[in-house]
Amino acid sequence: MSDLTFNKIAGGLLATGLVIFGLRELTTIVFEHHTPEKAGYAIAVAEGPADGPAAEVAPDWGTVIPVTNAEVGKAVAAKCASCHTFDAGGANGTGPNLYGILGHKPGARPGFAYSPAMVEYAASHPVWTWDELDQFIKAPAKHLPGTKMTFVGLKKQEDRVSMMAYLNTLGATLPLPAPKPAAAPAAEAPAAEAPAEGAAPVAAAAAPAAAPAPAAPAH
Repeated sequence: MSDLTFNKIAGGLLATGLVIFGLRELTTIVFEHHTPEKAGYAIAVAEGPADGPAAEVAPDWGTVIPVTNAEVGKAVAAKCASCHTFDAGGANGTGPNLYGILGHKPGARPGFAYSPAMVEYAASHPVWTWDELDQFIKAPAKHLPGTKMTFVGLKKQEDRVSMMAYLNTLGATLPLPAPKPAAAPAAEAPAAEAPAEGAAPVAAAAAPAAAPAPAAPAH
């Protein structure tokens, strides 16, 4: 075999080896698997306030009702018109007539079949008060589990205040509470009195007099 033929065979083998080596390295780079430091998926979660939403404070009915437009409450009450009537002597519907509900005994509208939960509630609540009716309207099923009222409730406090102002005009027998007194401002500590002009400071006046020098001994 001539040198030329040997060189051709050796060159072909070398080229084949280089191709195989290159393909192996390329495959390693493409399909290399990196193990994550932590298993699972990272999901970003928006953090809410550390203390959660502020608790709702009951309205000062004696202050807010006189300045609330009852006509706005009448518009809010339209959400309830498919189940309730609001006129005096009105018929019961899916829910009882609501004329005069403020101050009325719960579960006592004639001709309406109340749920056992409402009957039990009425045994311990003689009348619908401002706060009780407000909380019932806010979330009926939460405030009174077992009630037949399936309405989700009026979540916005301003809507409920308007609604209560409207109900107050419909033969309500519950007196409007007196406005709550405003919190008194904290009393300031009295300032220390300055000494009168020309008066010696107290510390100096109270200082003891210097002791007299001892007499010289007699000889």
